[in-house]
This record gives sequence, C-alpha cells and structure tokens, in this order.
Amino acid sequence: MLSDIEIAQHATLKPITDIASRLGIPPEALDLYGRYKAKVSLEYTDSLTSRPSGKLVLVSAISPTPAGEGKTTTTVGLGDALNRIGKRAVICLREPSLGPVFGMKGGAAGGGYAQVVPMEDINLHFTGDFSAIALANNLLAALIDNHIHHGNELDIDERRISWKRVMDMNDRALREIVNSLGGPGNGYPRQDGFDIVVASEVMAIFCLATGLQDLKGRLGNIVIGYTRAQKPVRARDLNAHGAMTVLLREALKPNLVQTLENNPAFIHGGPFANIAHGCNSVLATRTALKLADYVVTEAGFGADLGAEKFVDIKCRKAGLTPTAAVLVATIRALKYHGGCDLKECARENLPALEKGIANLERHVNNVRSHYGLPCIVSVNHFTCDTRAEFELLKKRLSYLQVPVISARHWADGGAGAEEVARAVVELAETNHDGFKFVYEDALPLWDKMRAIATKIYGASDITADSKVRAQIKRLQDDGYGHYPVCVAKTQYSFSTDPQLRGAPSGHMVNVREVRLAAGAEFIVMICGDIMTMPGLPKVPSANHIDIDAEGRVVGLF
Repeated sequence: MLSDIEIAQHATLKPITDIASRLGIPPEALDLYGRYKAKVSLEYTDSLTSRPSGKLVLVSAISPTPAGEGKTTTTVGLGDALNRIGKRAVICLREPSLGPVFGMKGGAAGGGYAQVVPMEDINLHFTGDFSAIALANNLLAALIDNHIHHGNELDIDERRISWKRVMDMNDRALREIVNSLGGPGNGYPRQDGFDIVVASEVMAIFCLATGLQDLKGRLGNIVIGYTRAQKPVRARDLNAHGAMTVLLREALKPNLVQTLENNPAFIHGGPFANIAHGCNSVLATRTALKLADYVVTEAGFGADLGAEKFVDIKCRKAGLTPTAAVLVATIRALKYHGGCDLKECARENLPALEKGIANLERHVNNVRSHYGLPCIVSVNHFTCDTRAEFELLKKRLSYLQVPVISARHWADGGAGAEEVARAVVELAETNHDGFKFVYEDALPLWDKMRAIATKIYGASDITADSKVRAQIKRLQDDGYGHYPVCVAKTQYSFSTDPQLRGAPSGHMVNVREVRLAAGAEFIVMICGDIMTMPGLPKVPSANHIDIDAEGRVVGLF
C-alpha cells in the first residue's frame, strides 16, 4: 500500500494557471510559485466584492484521538465529490505548521486519495507565509527592546511587556527564557519567552484582515505592554505597523493549489484551534465564496474548539453565514472515547462504541442547538469497521434525526464521498435561518467564557484566581468587553483534562491566564495546562523525514 506522500508524488498535476482559469481567474491576477502554486492578487480579490456569494459548508469533528478522525481528508474528499456531482466547489484549508509536521502529525494536507498537492511544498515552506508572519512578529519584538535601549521615551515598563518572539517549531526550551544578558550593550535583562507562530497575534490578525489597510490598522492596534503608569503601549506608538505590513504584503495574497483530482483549493493562514482561533484566512474564504457555488472549509480540532471559534470569532468578524456542517468521526475514535485501549480499537467492541458515542452526540447537539446549523455525520471508513458497529452508531443517532453516512474518500477519492456530497447539497439548499452565536457581543467577558464552558463543554462553571479575575475586570473596564473570547485549552477533551474522554459533565474550567489581542480584537482565555509553545514528542516525526538519492522527500506522512 502506498503512503500518503507516495500517492501525492504519483499524482498528475495540472498547471495552476489551468486550475485558475476554471474559476475565471485571469493569468495576470496570479503570482506563480513554480508550475503548481500561485498567489492571487489583492487587486483581483477586491474586484470580486459585488459578486454573489456561494454556500459555505463547515467541516468539524469529534474530540480528536490517537485513533484518528480525518477532518482535512474529509474536507478534500467532500470538495472533490461536490465537483463530481456537478457542483462548482472550492475548498479552503489552513496552511500546516512545521511544529506538528516535524512533531506528532508528520503532515497536514489530507490523506490517501483525498489530498491537496504539491504535498511536500504545502507541508514544508509552501509560499513562505509563516516565515513572513514570524519576521513581522519578531521585528516588533526587536523594536520594543531597541526603543528601551535608546532611552525609552514611551516609558515602557520592562516588567509589563507582554509581546513574545515566535518561531514555527516546537521547542519547549524557549517557553520561558531570560534575554538581553551580557551587559548594557545588549539591553535590559528580563524574563521572556517564545510562542509558536500559529499562536501569535500576528497570525490571528493575518487571518482576520480583509485587506492591506485593515491589516495595517490591526497591526497598529497591538498592545505590546504597559507604561509605568499602566497605560497601554501599542505597535503604532513604536511606528512598527507600517514595516510589519510591508513584510506581510505578499503573504496576504491567498494561495491557490489543487487536489489530487485537480480541483481548486485555497490554503492560506494557519492558527491552531487549541491555542488560537483555528480558521484559514477571511480573505481566502471570501474569495472562494465569490468564485464557487460551494465552499468547503474546516475548523481545527473538534466542534467544541474549532467550530465554536469559527462561529463566534471568524463568522462574527467577517459577516459569514455557513449553511451546513459536517461532523467527522471514526468508529475507532468513538471506541477510544468509550474507554477502549488504543491497541484494541481495531477490534469489534460494541460496549466501548456505545459509551463513546456520547462524545459525538454532544458535538451534534452543540452544532445544531448552539450554532444553529443543520449537520450530517460523515464516518471515515476503516477496513476493521464491522457492520454491527456501524448499525449501532446509526441506531444511537437516529433519535437525533441526523444522517450518518459511511465515507470512503481516503481509499476512493471523491467517488467515495458522493453520498456525503449529496446529503450536504440537500441540507444547504433547504432554507435554514437558525445560525447563531453562543453569546452576544454585549455580554461581559466573564459571562462569555462561562457561556462557552457551560453550553459547549458541559461544565458546571468556570473559576480563576483573584489575579486573573482582576485582569478580566480591568479588560472589561478598559473597553474590551465587547470582544469575543478565544479559549486556549486541550483539544482532547470537553474538559481541561486531556485524559477525560467521552462527554464529561459537571466539571470546572479554570482560567489560569488572560491575554489581550487588541489587533485581532479578541481576548485569549488560557485554561488548564495548555502550552502556547508546544514541545516535541519522544519520537518526533522529524526522525522519519528524509531525502533520497534522487532528491525526493520521504517519510513525510
């Protein structure tokens, strides 16, 4: 059996100009990155504003497990299937971070015969967007320290600098550091730290910006710290936002690639959903909606994290209204949620499956009741799945009147997801007007966090120590109370304990840290032990990635 990368390397790709022409994008609107990748000019994307928009379909999933779900694979397969049944469809994905590529996952471009290509390029440096985001972020960090070194005219309090440097790699040694050692010429020593690029506010701003001027304005609004009088200091006070925008000018153009079946795909931006807002760029999504009848996009991790932020942050800020949702699950993963040992998940286990279905049921309820979206359940088929297990799953969900469809796009490409595609079209073309947010803008920050925890996570309440409560109150009093909340927590559980599988209820969600993202216009609430700079696992994927004698990448998933 071929690996994902071997399947991708055997694919017959079409010139990206051909893919673009199918969408009506003229050659002069493309900046080519070789034969199979291109950026679409902002002048062209701006010209599409008056066109009607297509239908937006969200792909989300159950709480992720080591047994695997396949959300990106389903997004790609569904996009291909919609094109196969005669619909003009485009997919929108996030760009992979090098952290998980060399860490745990090994790749993030789909799998099997439902992939975006060129797979190696997308998973590695791609078009350099993440490097530009890191440079813009770190330019601001350098300007802060330089300003202090040369007299500190703004009276920045070195103890209250909140801006961190970033890099796109998992490196636990950089979580907490002391910088500027070595004498006066190197600046003022202070405790500092790094975040991963995908957790940075610049990444969030990049993905929410609607154009260059909006990007520049948001970058200028970044609060980097406070003065000794506890007044906020913004990036524009350091005159940093113009140069940061210059670094991001080319990156802001949406990236166009293709699937294995030569269908168009936009891949642009890449915030994590467990520590950021987990959605591809607004620019790419809006562009796709103007060019297609159907746009399929994903939100990171489960519907409690990625889908909630897609709804409450991205859709709220960008004025987007999705028409339907697809929840991805595997029978193996549901058995894992039911307490089955990972090594035993390939064996039939009806009691574990029965117990684990509770996780899927809560996600279905959240999508329909709290986001107001009609949905279907797409079950990624594994050869170890038994008929009895699938029938049990359908029976358990029958009372919810939610379609449960077995999908085989991993093995068969778009042909294996045609039933899912037809169900999506039926949902999307039925009039639904129930889309809603989990909370209203006017709700205080503390109550927004409580609403997410109690409605979406099944928690009984939220807690925080007095210092964090005071920070939240100050943000509320300082005029940030209308911002949405971006929760950073483990993706593996509805709770903040990654070991609590299934659908735990009645737990407490502790908010241990709060961060203001004034440029992105949301408040980050960090819960539990989640890290904004991950570490590598004991055996990282990097150990298996190599290049052969012919110069081909091997071992990349």
